[in-house]
Amino acid sequence: MAVRIVRLGTPRAPGEGLRIGTVRRPPRGVPKAEFASRDFYDVWLPGLSPSAELVTQALAAEDEKEWQAFRRKYVAEMKQPEPSRVLDLLAAMSRHGAFSVGCYCENEARCHRSILRELLQERGAEIA
Repeated sequence: MAVRIVRLGTPRAPGEGLRIGTVRRPPRGVPKAEFASRDFYDVWLPGLSPSAELVTQALAAEDEKEWQAFRRKYVAEMKQPEPSRVLDLLAAMSRHGAFSVGCYCENEARCHRSILRELLQERGAEIA
């Protein structure tokens, strides 16, 4: 079993399991009852999303230097006790079941989910 890192709103892969949305806000214009059926997420976990301030910074990053500044701040946020414990839990769960975590961003390389992938790998997560 393993955790997949996905783009929310894309078709689910076979065996993907529970989809967790690590986003600051729910999808716009989508009724809550349709989040799962429209392949956004089954469970919302905004605590692993960057803070509102950092979301703004990430969206404004125009070059590698600005992206790395965002990355450093986001990693610092994820070192706080609560998000750190959640990352530990997800890493442990990845060794026992299938699930996915994701965000809406089209380009994973410029999305916090790429950093989540690294943080989960550092904790020994099985990544699909």
